[in-house]
Amino acid sequence: MKSSEPDLAATGRSPRRMELEGLQGVDLHAEYHSVRTGGDFFDAVDLGTHVIFLLTDIAGTKEATQPIASEVQRIFRGSAAELLGPAGTNVMDATAQLAQAVNHELIRAAKGVRFAPTFLGCYDLALGILAYVNAGGLTAVFHDSEGARILTSASVPLGLFTHLTHEPAMQAFEPGAKLLLVTKGVMETRHGRTHFGVERLIPLMQDAAPGFATQSATELCLAALKAAEEFKQVPWYSRLNPFGHRQEDEDLTALALVRHGTAG
Repeated sequence: MKSSEPDLAATGRSPRRMELEGLQGVDLHAEYHSVRTGGDFFDAVDLGTHVIFLLTDIAGTKEATQPIASEVQRIFRGSAAELLGPAGTNVMDATAQLAQAVNHELIRAAKGVRFAPTFLGCYDLALGILAYVNAGGLTAVFHDSEGARILTSASVPLGLFTHLTHEPAMQAFEPGAKLLLVTKGVMETRHGRTHFGVERLIPLMQDAAPGFATQSATELCLAALKAAEEFKQVPWYSRLNPFGHRQEDEDLTALALVRHGTAG
């Protein structure tokens, strides 16, 4: 797994950098663009048989969310190994328990309610099957031989209710299948009054798209963020309006998972 992390502020606690390389049979990558003004955070754990990953968008400023993300990372890594490491584990039950552990830690570390749409996935490296919880409906686009489509099964965001449980969904990855996740900073990127929207992500996943027939996870992330950055270019006429409102920069974050091989 490869990651492109921002230079986190030296003040206060901050999440540790991911150091995962050489996953067998799968390509996993996450990428940030922007000045990291908010609480986008991703992490992953390689357990040998499974890779567990998390992408969350914690409400608040960078300064407020970094200590929370650091505590969430600690619980995520420890609980992932404890719940999903043992042989014979029921992956669906363990994924649900992991989501609950992360949720409890978010609320505890934030000292109260903290809105945090979160995608939590457990990918079986041998079987090519993903168990996942999409708490809060982060945009998830999946592509295989049947085409590109949105992964549904969204549930309530993390960070709101301590006793809420989440029921994982399951998605099989045939060789060559790929998943792209983006946070709301990408989806809400605007050109004038028009939002970027999922309809601009799906073409990036299609095999027919020029230059994107064999994307790696890195290429998918970069293509999604590049498309969002290019989309929000300020129209020439808005520069002539002295009363126009400046669009605030937000975190733009993408995470992609690609199974090696070719569907056939």
